[in-house]
Amino acid sequence: MIIVERKPEKILWTEHSRRKMRYYRLSEGKVLRVLRRPDRKEEGIAPKTIAVMQKSGTKKRPTEIWMMYQIKNEKLRKVIIISAWRYPGISPIGEKLPIPIDILEELSDLIN
Repeated sequence: MIIVERKPEKILWTEHSRRKMRYYRLSEGKVLRVLRRPDRKEEGIAPKTIAVMQKSGTKKRPTEIWMMYQIKNEKLRKVIIISAWRYPGISPIGEKLPIPIDILEELSDLIN
């Protein structure tokens, strides 16, 4: 699994990721912080993708910010942000990614 350890030269955002960022009130800066300093890394559900998470929220109301991306050209450090979402609570470790159903449906349309 390839993880972005250096700043990517070029970041591309899908329209899907832009819509989800507006819906979940996530700024570009916040999503990029998750990309650069994730608390957890998983294999993404779309082919050749990586999903990363950063803890968010409070002790009483913990949340997680997840994002899924794909590295298009490792040498040129080109990254495509595919999706971003906020998960309410703490997701179980070692289990399938906690992706909301609306995102799964939209991603299946993008993949097919």
